[in-house]
Amino acid sequence: MYGSMMTAKLTDAIVSVWRFYRDGFRNMTWGRPLWGLIILKLVILFAVLRVFFFQPVLAGKTDAEKSDHVGNELVQKASSAVQEDI
Repeated sequence: MYGSMMTAKLTDAIVSVWRFYRDGFRNMTWGRPLWGLIILKLVILFAVLRVFFFQPVLAGKTDAEKSDHVGNELVQKASSAVQEDI
């Protein structure tokens, strides 16, 4: 009884929040162009970050080479952390 009542309240809250934002954006004159601009900005931002900062280091390697690379990186980070503590 109590669980179903909490679920109903949560569902009502989610629906009311959805309706609030839906009606608010529907009545905005600049809503769609702004959302389009925001989505375009996010796509460009993540594409640039992916290309320049998060290059796939493990691409084109076999499973053994991947495990060796990850193991070496972990050992280097652990040894540098131990040296900083000394």
